[in-house]
Amino acid sequence: MIKVRQVKVIGPDGKMLGVMPTEEALRKASEYNLDLVEIVPNERPPICKIIDYGKYLYRLKKKEKEAKKHQIGVHLKEVRFTSRIGENDYLVKLKHIRNFLEEGDRVKIVLRFRGREITHIEGGERVMKRIINDIQDIGKVEFGPKLEGRMYILQIVPLGKHRKKK
Repeated sequence: MIKVRQVKVIGPDGKMLGVMPTEEALRKASEYNLDLVEIVPNERPPICKIIDYGKYLYRLKKKEKEAKKHQIGVHLKEVRFTSRIGENDYLVKLKHIRNFLEEGDRVKIVLRFRGREITHIEGGERVMKRIINDIQDIGKVEFGPKLEGRMYILQIVPLGKHRKKK
């Protein structure tokens, strides 16, 4: 519903029809069997176009979908460690962390203590410090490492310059 008295009208062929009263613009739109759609409401007088309203809504939704498709999503990836991890296993998991950070994803590192390992927390601290040291060129610590129950949790975010396009 257009509430102003005068509008600037663009015809169905894209040509400017000029400034006219809203009633006259509505009559012209009905002559073409189309709708009068307010395109730029903030302008004085507002700019209206004589088009099919259904098509107009369809194009708007299509543009929104296209814009959404081109946004880069940031995901949270999780990598699990133990305090007694072997050297090769550590290197493989570190490689995964590096790949996630290069893709622009956040990484949550969970170090689980099983059984009596919880009494020797220093082993977990050693692994966490090593991870932080090994990824400092590509990511930075967002929070942690902190102990929650039987788990040490650390979250890492990528440095801006290392983001690759997917």
